[in-house]
Amino acid sequence: MKKRDRISVLMLNAPFLKRYSRGQRNPGVTRSDTMYYPYWMSYATGAVEQTGVNCMFIDAPGEGWDYGEVEKRAIEFKPDLIILDTTTPSIYNDIEVLDKLKVKFPRAKFAMVGTHATAMVEETFSFSPNLDYIARKEFDYTCRDLALSLENGAKPGTIEGLSWREGDKIVHNPERPLIENLDELRFVSRVYKNHLNIWNYFNPDCLYPNITLLTGRGCPYRCSFCLFVHTISGFKVRLRSVDNVLEELEYIQNTFPNAQAYFFEDDLFTINERRCVEMCEGMMKRGIKLQWNANTRAKLSLETMRVMKKAGCHALCVGFETGNQEIIDAYGKRLKVEDYYKFASNAHKAGIKFHGAFIVGGPGEDRRMMMNTLKMAMKIKPDTAQFYPLMVYPGTPEYDRMKEMGLLVTEDYNKWLTPDGLHNCIIRTVDSSPEELIRFCDYSRRRFYLRPSYLFYKAWQGLFDAQERRRTIKAFKVFVKHLYRPSI
Repeated sequence: MKKRDRISVLMLNAPFLKRYSRGQRNPGVTRSDTMYYPYWMSYATGAVEQTGVNCMFIDAPGEGWDYGEVEKRAIEFKPDLIILDTTTPSIYNDIEVLDKLKVKFPRAKFAMVGTHATAMVEETFSFSPNLDYIARKEFDYTCRDLALSLENGAKPGTIEGLSWREGDKIVHNPERPLIENLDELRFVSRVYKNHLNIWNYFNPDCLYPNITLLTGRGCPYRCSFCLFVHTISGFKVRLRSVDNVLEELEYIQNTFPNAQAYFFEDDLFTINERRCVEMCEGMMKRGIKLQWNANTRAKLSLETMRVMKKAGCHALCVGFETGNQEIIDAYGKRLKVEDYYKFASNAHKAGIKFHGAFIVGGPGEDRRMMMNTLKMAMKIKPDTAQFYPLMVYPGTPEYDRMKEMGLLVTEDYNKWLTPDGLHNCIIRTVDSSPEELIRFCDYSRRRFYLRPSYLFYKAWQGLFDAQERRRTIKAFKVFVKHLYRPSI
């Protein structure tokens, strides 16, 4: 039942394509049926809920709901403020959903958050006169303050991080400082418990179902293509206290009996190895049973990996990107190719699986260099791998660079995806068209996954590990459809 005399806020991950994973760094429909938790919106929902206003969060792609189902539930809820997440490939759709809802709720206010709205503020306002606000960058507290401002009838001029429409003019309030004390935020798992169904979300590198959470935000390395760091989380690293994280892990273990794993979706969970070891020791001391996955940089000591393995680390997700030093340098990764081989050796010694992400089409890259990346991928032997053309998004330096060099082939946001929602290629290189880059990625996946040695390895792995077998089968059922079907 709604609290009397409080406004109602609808947080909306809008309907779009079936299984459209808006919450991942490269939003789209994936070949492996990946569906990320909408964790940025979930954290913001928690911040709004902490004010005591009426709040409902709908993740339409996660639920498989179309616009009609969303409208029906919104009518029952009667929102005063509707906040929609945005991404580059879905922006036109998101605006269309906003306009439809405005017809049904003419007195409601409408806001947008997320990567695309942050990167293209003025343009996004120009898409619809019904858009009242954009909460830029890290938007948890901006959404919270906007809800309270509307409830109190105050003007939004003092809300940091907010851009808003005042008549024919767009006003940009000062930037909001990044959240320093992340322990203040509500456990995102509590938001999942109240609003989401954990069975809707799948990560092929993680045991299913998992619970995704952040133990920190921000990354200092500023890789030129990294969407979240440049548009939301920023370059300053902020970490939750170890005790705060361990309390949430205990809550998850006690509250979600079907959960099989945690996924730490920090930009770099291992950025502070001492803290990582302390976290692992705390997991073991408190009896945290669930296995877990995390993102890491390809530079991690064997000693830390061994402690992580003892504490239940199942696998790590690593952005290797390329096997060419000049491309690594151009991306600003501040790593060496030899770091990749050492990392892989350490992971194999520690018994930790790792997923490798590989990109082709980087600055100055030619076909010979692309083959170097594929050869490296097969040599370091990740448990799973993905190969895709460089995806560039507004708000990132790589987008600006490709545009300036004339290598961006379209600025039509609809073209960021194929008709069935797969990632499209919207760049070219000095010697490869977008179609050729995609064909090379298709070829790389076949070379990697159809090697007899790899097929034997996965069969042997599944023979002795029932959970791993179920995870692999679920991902493979979708993935196999794309192995021989060209993307373009």
